[in-house]
Amino acid sequence: MGIKVCKFGGTSMADGNIIRSVAKIVNSDEARRYVVVSAPGKRFSGDIKVTDLLYECSDEAATGMKRSEVFSKIRTRFLSIEKEIGMDIGLEAMLDEIEWNIVSGAGKDYCASRGEYLSGRIMAAVLGIPFVDAADVIQFKADGSLDESTYSLMASVLKKYPKAVIPGFYGKGVDGKIKTFSRGGSDITGAIVARAVKASLYENWTDVSGFFACDPKIVPSAKCIKELSYQELRELSYMGANVLHSDSIFPVKAAGIPIRIRNTFRPQDEGTLIVDSDVRNPEGNVVTGIAGKKDFTVILLEKSMMNAEVGFAANVLKVLCHHGISFEHLPSGIDTMSVVIENKYLEEVSLDDILQEIRDAVHPDYIHTRESVALVATVGHGMAESVGTSGRLFKALSDAEINVIMIDQGSSELNIIVGVDNEDCAACIRAIYREFFG
Repeated sequence: MGIKVCKFGGTSMADGNIIRSVAKIVNSDEARRYVVVSAPGKRFSGDIKVTDLLYECSDEAATGMKRSEVFSKIRTRFLSIEKEIGMDIGLEAMLDEIEWNIVSGAGKDYCASRGEYLSGRIMAAVLGIPFVDAADVIQFKADGSLDESTYSLMASVLKKYPKAVIPGFYGKGVDGKIKTFSRGGSDITGAIVARAVKASLYENWTDVSGFFACDPKIVPSAKCIKELSYQELRELSYMGANVLHSDSIFPVKAAGIPIRIRNTFRPQDEGTLIVDSDVRNPEGNVVTGIAGKKDFTVILLEKSMMNAEVGFAANVLKVLCHHGISFEHLPSGIDTMSVVIENKYLEEVSLDDILQEIRDAVHPDYIHTRESVALVATVGHGMAESVGTSGRLFKALSDAEINVIMIDQGSSELNIIVGVDNEDCAACIRAIYREFFG
């Protein structure tokens, strides 16, 4: 019997009653031996995630505040969970220590990680199995990337425990301090554990019954995808389909471990299986899924004989690099080039300053910006083998009277990305869905 690693998201840890349901899920299958948990999420609309409250605490501590009303909310939340599970596991003392460390300057990453830490303590107590602190088994390099020695370290530690709970989202940096992954990083922790223990399956439990062909909030009748590839998942996740952190794919993909998305609140549902493209079983659809992401800025450059000017693109990108800005896409023609930038990179940098630096660097004939742009990705391995896919897509957008600002298609023909106005994003997704899914 193979090993299954289970990761449970914030909604699965929201209160004591749900946590008891999670324990039943884990105990219903002996193969589920290692459990990774997130911090408690929202219990209802308008509720606040514990991690968001912890970030507020960190901001307060940075101002020198010694007593936090926000931490009082966190304390109440966790003590309520302890009461709901009907166990005294010593959370009061843990919370006292955490609050003291926060006001004593333990740092933002330490603060943000404590939701997962306490969730892990709770889950381990409910299941009656050991707790393994992620700080003892996950190591980061000085540049913030994962240290590959993590896999052997974790394997050697977990080998001692037939079953264990590991908190997600964090590990330890080279300075010995707590360091977190990017937001949603508990998915990454789960994938790392799966690879370290050579799992046969990585189960990611959330509040939806799988991966949908598009956001059900946009198309309520959206089809649930039975199976998709790691590559398709990464494209869709990166473009806003937030069922799974896009970076969590890499550890399991390298080891050929499939992922299954499951619903904590409907454990009887089959969910979605994610596998390598070589073993994927296509369902017959040309398109696998559609996802959109808003708030991009496009910088359009024109210059005669641009194609003959060695280093033109490199000099443009040096300007962005100087300001720590990453570009999303770089569609180009013989005398034109567009640079697509996510707006978050422009919050602390003046766009006018960037444009002027680009003018000084490459002396374009024309430079123009288009703001409030959404990118919509249509993804599927079947597109490369189907004649007329792009024609169908653009006809659907034309029929819906949606103006396409930009087009970008990868060389692998795995996706077609169009840029539209922010306000047209949902309509664009609906039009494409209707064309390919009916």
